[in-house]
Amino acid sequence: MTTSRPAMHLSPRCGARARAGTHCRAPAVRAKRRCRLHGGAEGSGAQPGNKNAFKHGFYSAQTEAERRRLRALMKAWRKAAVEMG
Repeated sequence: MTTSRPAMHLSPRCGARARAGTHCRAPAVRAKRRCRLHGGAEGSGAQPGNKNAFKHGFYSAQTEAERRRLRALMKAWRKAAVEMG
């Protein structure tokens, strides 16, 4: 039995990246580079001029650096508190 569609494991993969730095493993939508969950679906994405489409900055390098600095400061405070008491 021959099918006109290629086997799913041979289809191109989505090029989106996860926060962990790995690629999405879902198959890309036909004639697109992304899967249906990452923008390959018809009508997906923000409207033109949509100000809400911008990232919120929660995972920006600056925010992550600030969190690391605060964690180090809290660790130093805890260590000082243990040594005092």
